[in-house]
Amino acid sequence: MPGTRGVGLATLFLCGDVMLGRGVDQILPRPGDPALRESYIRDARGYVELAVEENGPIPSPVDFSWPWGDALPVLDEAAPDVRLVNLETSVTRDGTFAPGKGVHYRMSPENLPCLAAARPDVCALANNHVLDFGRRGLEETLGSLAGSGLRTAGAGRDAAEARRPAVVPLAAGGRALVFSFGMPSSGIPRSWAAGEDRSGVDLVAEPSVDAADAITSRIRQIKRPGDIAVASIHWGPNWGYEVTAGERRFAHALVDGGVDLVHGHSSHHPRPMELYRGKLVLYGCGDFIDDYEGISGYERYRDDLRLLFLVALERETGRPADVRIVPLQARQMRLRHASGKDAEWLRAVLDRISEGFGLRVDREQEGALTLRW
Repeated sequence: MPGTRGVGLATLFLCGDVMLGRGVDQILPRPGDPALRESYIRDARGYVELAVEENGPIPSPVDFSWPWGDALPVLDEAAPDVRLVNLETSVTRDGTFAPGKGVHYRMSPENLPCLAAARPDVCALANNHVLDFGRRGLEETLGSLAGSGLRTAGAGRDAAEARRPAVVPLAAGGRALVFSFGMPSSGIPRSWAAGEDRSGVDLVAEPSVDAADAITSRIRQIKRPGDIAVASIHWGPNWGYEVTAGERRFAHALVDGGVDLVHGHSSHHPRPMELYRGKLVLYGCGDFIDDYEGISGYERYRDDLRLLFLVALERETGRPADVRIVPLQARQMRLRHASGKDAEWLRAVLDRISEGFGLRVDREQEGALTLRW
């Protein structure tokens, strides 16, 4: 896949939730306040202790690149044209704990070099943790990311800013347009919705065809020939492979209206993938970086296994020419290549849950997974 620039293809790196707050923030060089208001753990360093008990010692502080681990050389080799992550944390030392939430995520702005280590082109922000420290925390989050030269989409100081796409010029011409929005089904409080004079996220009340039509009407006003439109959606529950009929109709309506790639996230593990009218729909990419090691429950979903998606799209049509998925595993709050056994487990699961959506999953000799349609 490397070297797709200039041959009519654009390669996108996609992943699920990048949660650099809480325990991950505590192992980085410049951690913030570790205080939590959770019923189980009251200090973020407790999550570090759980990870150590589960998988062994973690050096402290770690290098800023530590959490990305083996993902970074994979990205260096692939040299994607666009790098898109769902940044599921506030980036602030300001604000107060959002009321009514059992879990709050924040990372220190001084630890942003960790995020920058992966060189993301776009951070999707329309998720259920970006306002964990209120609108003051969101203000600092937006300012900190902008000050680090990081593009964002999905949250803003008003609705117009929250709905504005991130625009990434492509080296061979055209642009990638990334629209980020989220739904209450992922845990986003309705009060977090951005308004005409109120900061917040681009919140879509439900996955209806009418809601999809409203989004695609905005996309058609901006999209030009040669552009690739990506819809990055935070939706659905934490666990389970089911895709509801409403979610599927919504994704299809987005594609019908001009979206070239649907980038879904929120679940702690991957959900089905689909090829609809020649366009790729990822209903849930799973977690990518977090502090969940040592937390029991739902072991059958293997949420320690993570996926790095490399999607090569035809620039003129938006259709996938190649989809490569690199299996990784989180250990000691660092991504490592998954074993052959674990890669095969992922292949079998993804193949089973995606078969009814028109896709099959194969495995290359070196362990990467590929899609067949």
